[in-house]
Amino acid sequence: MSRGKTSCKSLKICCAVSAILFLIIAVVIVVLLFTLFKPKQPKVTAQPVTIKGFNSIVWPLISLNVTLGIAVTVDNPNYGSFKFKDSTAYINYRGTIVGQASIAADTIPARGKHNMSTFADVFVDELITSGDFRTDFLSGVVNFTSTTTLHGKVSVLKLIKAKATSYSTCDISVNVVTITSDSVCTSKVKF
Repeated sequence: MSRGKTSCKSLKICCAVSAILFLIIAVVIVVLLFTLFKPKQPKVTAQPVTIKGFNSIVWPLISLNVTLGIAVTVDNPNYGSFKFKDSTAYINYRGTIVGQASIAADTIPARGKHNMSTFADVFVDELITSGDFRTDFLSGVVNFTSTTTLHGKVSVLKLIKAKATSYSTCDISVNVVTITSDSVCTSKVKF
């Protein structure tokens, strides 16, 4: 009879210790998820947009070809890497898409910096047909907006994986006199 009481008592102690350990592990995981692993927005720093190709012909027909070199540095403060699929960046001029650039699939490492660069071909016909382009061009500054949506997956410690989408917007000012540019970018990630 004492063996039965001892084994029953041992079983109760074992269950209690297991429950306490499970509770401690659950609390630690919840605390880590809401503090250390809490998703933070990446910081996107735009490098000066370079004009890789600029060709204008005035006679006999007005012709303008522009290729922009776009480069950004993404600083990922999260403990998860972001692997994204092929995508396209769109260049807008006063609400009209006037160019696009292909972005190859890649991975932004956890707690690291990643440089992304591509070339955007500007659709000259769309620019020339805009009533505001001539005025902007003659003033010496043409403003564009670049928008990019990257669909992919976040991986934390190769254990936790979740779908995520990154939205980036860059305001680009091109000085047509000095053929230089300035840009400012913002980015947001949704899980």
